[in-house]
Amino acid sequence: MELRVLGPGETGDYIKFVKQLNKMDPLRRDIMSPTLEMILAGKGVLAKSAFLEPVLVVDGGRPVAACVFAQVDRMPEVLQLACFEALEGQEEAVGLLVARGRALARERGAEKLLVGLNFHVNYGLGILADHFDEVPTFGSAFHPVYIKNYFEGIATETVSMLTYEVNLESFEVPVSDRLMRRISKGYRVEPADFRDLEQTARIYTEINNAAFGAHRFYYQRRIDEDLELFREFKAFLKPENLLFLYFGQDPVGFMLWYPDFNQVMKPGETIGLRTWLRWKLWPGRIDTMKIVELGVIPEHQSRGGVVRLFEACRERVRGRYKRCEAGWILSENTASRGFGERWADREGHHYKVFLIEVDGEDGGL
Repeated sequence: MELRVLGPGETGDYIKFVKQLNKMDPLRRDIMSPTLEMILAGKGVLAKSAFLEPVLVVDGGRPVAACVFAQVDRMPEVLQLACFEALEGQEEAVGLLVARGRALARERGAEKLLVGLNFHVNYGLGILADHFDEVPTFGSAFHPVYIKNYFEGIATETVSMLTYEVNLESFEVPVSDRLMRRISKGYRVEPADFRDLEQTARIYTEINNAAFGAHRFYYQRRIDEDLELFREFKAFLKPENLLFLYFGQDPVGFMLWYPDFNQVMKPGETIGLRTWLRWKLWPGRIDTMKIVELGVIPEHQSRGGVVRLFEACRERVRGRYKRCEAGWILSENTASRGFGERWADREGHHYKVFLIEVDGEDGGL
């Protein structure tokens, strides 16, 4: 068994391995590989501000595990094992990756290894911890059960996350009509203007940075990074999918939601033109929507801004979708969990993020 550090001309081997895994599992949908391919080619904006080392573990010439070691300039204390993938029964290969990660982390001054973050929370966070027998909603990670098992025994800290689900036919925002009228007088919600993509990205980034500055896995985004992300998914975005919350003339929050495009994607399919065509031709095939992200700056989080965004979203999607999944939310975030328990019907998927001390025993799985 051998660990290969992939040079610039070899990253295609990594992408090929990821696509093979996606095709092998009927529950997978390929959302990440276009972004991953761009970043590994050095074309993405994020690649210019991060140390990136893609690695592949091969056994008898066959790839069995892979990750991208990533250290971003705004989060230098951790070295990520980003975009981790592996076949089942590859504890030895995972041990090689962890050993390599620890050596790199010591060399680069990182304090911990982080498993579950894919470069930035906007690209993905969390290893699936349940619901292993169903297709996830769009933008959510899917991992076979053995992926979390690889790290549960060696992680020095495990952080849990969850989503919430609601049946939209019966959904009501959990406040009285009188209070909702008062909140609506103070806040208004407007759809994004994607004709001015740069200004839209600027508002989104500024709110994100203000709203999530204290989040343990968030680091400050740059406008050109989010602008690149919007451009990548612009064909799948309607103005209603990004709702901005205003207090007076000031943008103070947002909600980003999508139809569950996974419902019109075939097993292993990479998101692209075929996905877009099926969505346009047969929109009725999608009966689920996903609230991907909701951010409100701290001073407006307990003044009704969050409720106003949920009400605005409800007004737009009711009658078009049957089910909504929202999140993820850190299990330790008691305020968000409390709201989720009031508005949702049930908990949805659960995820884990693993932190591994750099000074532990190499290869001990």
